[in-house]
Amino acid sequence: MTQKSRVVVFDLDDTLYKEQDYLKSAYREIALLVGAGPDAAEEVYEQMLRWWQNGDNVFRQLIDVYGLDMTVDELLTIYRSHVPTIRLDEPVKNLLGRLHQYAVLGVITDGRSLSQQRKVETLELLAYMDEQDILVSEETGYEKPSEEPYRHFMTCYPSRTYYYIGDNPSKDFEAPNRLGWTTVCLLNDGRHIHRQDFSLPQQMLPKYKVSQLVEIENIII
Repeated sequence: MTQKSRVVVFDLDDTLYKEQDYLKSAYREIALLVGAGPDAAEEVYEQMLRWWQNGDNVFRQLIDVYGLDMTVDELLTIYRSHVPTIRLDEPVKNLLGRLHQYAVLGVITDGRSLSQQRKVETLELLAYMDEQDILVSEETGYEKPSEEPYRHFMTCYPSRTYYYIGDNPSKDFEAPNRLGWTTVCLLNDGRHIHRQDFSLPQQMLPKYKVSQLVEIENIII
């Protein structure tokens, strides 16, 4: 088999899928626990979204308004451990399928193992990449902007061309930039959880910016 000359590594949340969809998935599950029946659950869900959009502490409000006999930590556990209903958009699935033909694919993501691995399973990412190349910070012990997760790929796949695609300039691009990777930022289309700050020092900024993930193929080819 011909050696793949490129290594393309992705951030997970708000890069391969919209993290807002994960939040909504978790809110729906929690709303079903609070509301008595589908109509009541939908009302609770809509109220939770309003609180979130207003910047309120959603779980604190939920406990106070609905008199829940639960703690914020217990609600957070449900949020983090639920099986999400997220999915890859069809253009992203097609992109990964094409890239998989000529590039090693992987993920570097910060977060808890349980929640991130459930996202990986639901998105069916193992169809495009090996399990050893999905690196979650709680499992590796390294959070961005540590160089260690990126060095994993350089060790496992030496002498290749490396790309990292993310969405958060405050932590995604500094380490791969130092290591000589090509960095690409997926611009916020208005649905990202965190804002993007491009007023940072040059070493933290991506080499390229794209409006849609499929545009990265023009950079990689």
